[in-house]
Amino acid sequence: MNTKAYDKLNYTMAIVGAAADGKRHGCIVNSFAQVTSSYPAKFVVSVNTEHDTCSAIEAAGSFAVTLLAKDCPKEIVNAFGYKSGRVGDKFAAYEAKEDAAGNPYLTEHMVARISCKVVDKLAIGKYLLFVGDATEAEILSDGQVQTLDDFTGAGAATPVTATVFRTLEADYGWKCTICGYIYEGEEVPDDYQCPICRAPKSKFVKR
Repeated sequence: MNTKAYDKLNYTMAIVGAAADGKRHGCIVNSFAQVTSSYPAKFVVSVNTEHDTCSAIEAAGSFAVTLLAKDCPKEIVNAFGYKSGRVGDKFAAYEAKEDAAGNPYLTEHMVARISCKVVDKLAIGKYLLFVGDATEAEILSDGQVQTLDDFTGAGAATPVTATVFRTLEADYGWKCTICGYIYEGEEVPDDYQCPICRAPKSKFVKR
């Protein structure tokens, strides 16, 4: 089976945000999609269960998704795609707003927002697939959305929080599956902890 066939699919880059227990959480996803044209329309998004954003969506029972503009600065992708929310509020560095349910979202460098109420969920391995009814939607700016092809085509690795990975050429080191930090070495020491998110050796995978 030639898995390169999967690379013919393209995906919209987005930020999913949720607020729970007085804290704001958010991460980059490329798994957000509309699945019905009913009223209200239904959308799905899958999130890694090891990420705080997943727990926040479960607790909030809702989420807000903003679609990245094609020219969205890499700094935003880096903040929401590679860094762990356990080290701080990712939204704090930006002018964030809240939807009616209190979920955070960005407007700058975004083209649209869709907020959803969770109506169902399905566990798929280490991911949770959330099904949501659209509750709010708005256009934030003109222009095209950024896709995974746009991002990896510029030579960047797929954000660690994204569900679908576009594999680049083999590289060195070990990658933390929680925050994306790269340990540069032949082997990760048994007692090693990620300096960003404090994940143990077991959360690192060979690049």
